[in-house]
Amino acid sequence: MKDFTKSSGWKKFQSGFVRVAGKISGNRLLLTLRDTFVLVAATTMIAGFAIMIQNVIIDPMNGLIFGKQGLGKLIAGSWSNWEQSGFYNGLKTIANLIALVSNGTLNIFALLLVVIFSYEVSRKFFIDKAEHMTDVLFGLGAFFICIPWNFNYAIPNTKKTVDVLNYIDTQYLGTQGVFAAILISGFAVWIYNKIAQKNITIKLPDSVPPAVAQSFSSLIPGSITLGIFIILTGISTACTGKTMPALFLSVLQAPALAISRTGAFAFVSQFTWSLLQWFGIHPSSIWGAIFGMTWTINDTQNMLGQAHHIFSTLFMNFSTIAAGTFSLSPVLAILIASKRVGARKITKIALLPAIFNISEPITFGLPIVLNPIYFIPFVLAQPIGFYIALFFTKIGFIAPIVNNVPWTVPTLLSGLLYTGNIRGVIVQAICLIVTTLLYIPFVKIDNKLNAERIAMDEMDKANS
Repeated sequence: MKDFTKSSGWKKFQSGFVRVAGKISGNRLLLTLRDTFVLVAATTMIAGFAIMIQNVIIDPMNGLIFGKQGLGKLIAGSWSNWEQSGFYNGLKTIANLIALVSNGTLNIFALLLVVIFSYEVSRKFFIDKAEHMTDVLFGLGAFFICIPWNFNYAIPNTKKTVDVLNYIDTQYLGTQGVFAAILISGFAVWIYNKIAQKNITIKLPDSVPPAVAQSFSSLIPGSITLGIFIILTGISTACTGKTMPALFLSVLQAPALAISRTGAFAFVSQFTWSLLQWFGIHPSSIWGAIFGMTWTINDTQNMLGQAHHIFSTLFMNFSTIAAGTFSLSPVLAILIASKRVGARKITKIALLPAIFNISEPITFGLPIVLNPIYFIPFVLAQPIGFYIALFFTKIGFIAPIVNNVPWTVPTLLSGLLYTGNIRGVIVQAICLIVTTLLYIPFVKIDNKLNAERIAMDEMDKANS
């Protein structure tokens, strides 16, 4: 078998691909966006975990434990008795209290982005600043200047609307304001620092405490920054009839989300995710920022019950990462089919991490990264797992994923938690079996290419 990686064409492609991907993944703005969404993800993970407990465990109507297929009817004797029981009402109260977590996390998703993105932009682009929190203040100030304080409220179940005055339109604090949060806060921090760098500030004597001096030095740059956003808000409203968050939503966020919900976007993301990984480039360094402004919004809307998007990072994690396509599949395939002692030793070490979806021991230890033998299964396993789960979602076997489960939860158990029923376990099992079978022919190719080494290992074993 000819090693295509030694050809000059392949080497040129490899070096060019790594160079371009490295530049993209090293871009400061992308890294800033990625780090912002990673930090904010801590709150969404807490909310997702709470919602999972609420929906899967506590919910007395549809939950896995006490719902129609669980213990509720058994405890009360009949479903009608269960609905009227104090235990039922107590569980319902607890579920409603747990749901309040969303108010401090998912429902203020854009507001959290303003705070974190302002800080990250300040820290990464204006490194020499003594105090980065000042930038956060002006990022927040600019955002609240731009956000609409007067709006029309549609009364539920009617065709009537009322004008609400002097109250924030809270939809832009959540997922509807993501693009506005990023653009307004980032631009505000940039303007403020560029003005401050020109020394257009109030200087106080050295004897003044630093905190007081800092507050005075920010007065002129801060006033100019906020003034600019007052003007921009006026221009946006006068020219388009929309405030800036509403304009960004219709012109930028809505089209971006529409594209991200297409099959083409899903295919490109899943194929290039594993392709980048095979080249040793962590895919989240590129896709993290893109998913943050697209599929993460889908996640949040799913968890809040505002929508039932199929394509989301929750679905990707359920169907690929948590289904073991990166970690458990190659380990199982090698343990089943490999005759090479060294490979089997590595996989025995990598098995425990792989159970918890940690792939580095096998991808770098075997290695799979830049290993031509495993190029095809490694690049194809993720899209295959993704599309298997997509098929079962399309036919209604499982519902769109709404529960946020830590990605380190073992395969099959995570399937139960993501979906709230045994069908999620079945789908993950199919993904795992199919992708493991995909690896086995290539493990056998590895056996053939290392036949001499395997023969020597067998002789050593016989002589020992």
